[in-house]
Amino acid sequence: MSFKTFLRHLREGFKNVFRNGWMSVASITSIVVSLFVLGVFILLVLNVNQIADKADSQVQINVHLTLNTDQKMREKLENEIGNMPEVSKVEFVSKEQGLKEFREDMGPDAAELLEGFDEDNNPLPDKLLVEVIEPTTVPFVAEKIEALNKTHEEQPIYKVNYGKGSVETLFKVTKAVRNIGFIFVAGLALMSMFLISNTIRVTILARRKEIGIMKLVGATNYFIRWPFFIEGALIGLIGSVVTSGALYAGYSSLVSSVQGDPMLGLQLIPFENIWLLLCGLLVGLGVLIGVWGSTVSIRKFLKV
Repeated sequence: MSFKTFLRHLREGFKNVFRNGWMSVASITSIVVSLFVLGVFILLVLNVNQIADKADSQVQINVHLTLNTDQKMREKLENEIGNMPEVSKVEFVSKEQGLKEFREDMGPDAAELLEGFDEDNNPLPDKLLVEVIEPTTVPFVAEKIEALNKTHEEQPIYKVNYGKGSVETLFKVTKAVRNIGFIFVAGLALMSMFLISNTIRVTILARRKEIGIMKLVGATNYFIRWPFFIEGALIGLIGSVVTSGALYAGYSSLVSSVQGDPMLGLQLIPFENIWLLLCGLLVGLGVLIGVWGSTVSIRKFLKV
């Protein structure tokens, strides 16, 4: 195809959008509504995914040491745990610091209960706080740390605690939330494609006489298709850009309202952090649906 012919198809595609005014508006509106619903669910899934990631990352392993563990043994154990490939951080918490944090966590109501406990009379052991790179490896790493006790005659580890049972349930729930969210978005995207395709098909159906006349005067299928491709792509582009703008305005307003209310305690992802992914996906999907809808719809009329 020569450049001159391409410019002709481009010009005709633009003209067709304005020439079929109300049908173009109907197709664009259909794309906007479908992509807007899809965009809302994508934002919902991204935020739920972030909350699930945050919940997973807060899981730590508490390694309580025996009361007679000296500094040399504690540092040796700290190095052994820190050298494990799954571990990202090991933090030592002395029993004095542990008692202080315990008082703060319990609050003033427990002051009477903790009366008499001080540095010289502290029942809490030293402990190591272990963080892992991949949260789902917490049970496995906890077992490896427990196994270290067998390699030391002093058996410096009193107890390894990571919320066994609750953590496994948390991981199952967050995994299920992610999978359900992605399946739902994929299904919604598929449904949007068929809905928009049907709208474009109705648009082309109303112009079947025009296509028939072009065939009768000798126009090739290739020549007839191109303006419809460009028209479909343009309708998809306009619809997706309008959708992206509406999502930006609505979501930014929601983020401002939620972030400004500390009572809700929610941290939504700022639009600036996801606009490229979201808008790129919507624009790409809108153009693809527009072209695909035009291609499928025009095929039967080219058999005249």
